Amino acid sequence: MNAKILIAGFGGQGILFAGKFLVYAGMIGGAEVSWLPSYGPEMRGGTANCSVIFSDSPIGSPIVDTPDILVAMNLPSLDKFEPTVRPGGQLFIDSALITRPANRSDIETHYIPATRLAEELGLQGLANMIMIGRVLEKTGLCPPDIVTAAMKKVVPERKKALLDKNLEAIETGRKA
Repeated sequence: MNAKILIAGFGGQGILFAGKFLVYAGMIGGAEVSWLPSYGPEMRGGTANCSVIFSDSPIGSPIVDTPDILVAMNLPSLDKFEPTVRPGGQLFIDSALITRPANRSDIETHYIPATRLAEELGLQGLANMIMIGRVLEKTGLCPPDIVTAAMKKVVPERKKALLDKNLEAIETGRKA
């Protein structure tokens, strides 16, 4: 599969972690991948986004300026990046934090109340993975059997206790 993905939100939402997870999933699945993080100097609360590319052939540049898939975790990210999604692309909106609808009718839009679901299900801080679960379900980026292997690669040893919670969040997103 070939896909240019942009995940955007604010620092502390796990934007870069979500991108890393996708890259590991792509690598395990045999795709050529790239991951390019971008974040403001503020760390938590500042802006953050990352570009992820899945490709069947070598990737010439890690820059994603016209994403096929946009994951918007906050309103400033939606405002900034919605116009850049290629016509026919997909937009995933955390509707618990973003109350306005998409402005475009030439893209497929998915509204997922990820932050609310995370809070209700005891998955605080994992709205990012709920969003990624929905992306995986709607796009077929990687088969479900790769998810656990990729998560084991990206969750650091010191946070192994969060492995099952992350997997639960992805499954929640798949069903959302």
